[in-house]
Amino acid sequence: MKSPQAFRTISEVSREINIPAHVLRFWETKFPNINPLKRSGNRRYYRPEDVKLIIRIKTLLYDNGYTVKGVQKLLKENDNKNNEKNIIKEKLSSILKDIDNIIKKL
Repeated sequence: MKSPQAFRTISEVSREINIPAHVLRFWETKFPNINPLKRSGNRRYYRPEDVKLIIRIKTLLYDNGYTVKGVQKLLKENDNKNNEKNIIKEKLSSILKDIDNIIKKL
C-alpha cells in the first residue's frame, strides 16, 4: 500500500474511490481545482489534496444529490471564504506587528 502522501495514477484513484477514469477526466474539465501533474504520454499523477477533493466532489454529487453546477458554485464559495480568511489573517498580523512596535517604543 502506498503512503498517504504518495502521488497516484488515474487508475489507482479510480480503483480507490470506485469512479471510472473517464469520469475523473471529465471532472478535471469541470473542476479546475483538480489539477493532476501530467508527465510523458499525458500520464496523470494526482496529489493527495486532489484525491481529497475528488472524494468530496463524489460525495456531493452521488450522496448529497448536488448537480455539477451546484458543486462548482459550492467550491467557488468555499474558495472565496478562504480568500476572505487569508485577508483577515494578513490584517490581524499587521495589527499585531503594529502593537509590538508600539510596545517596544514604550
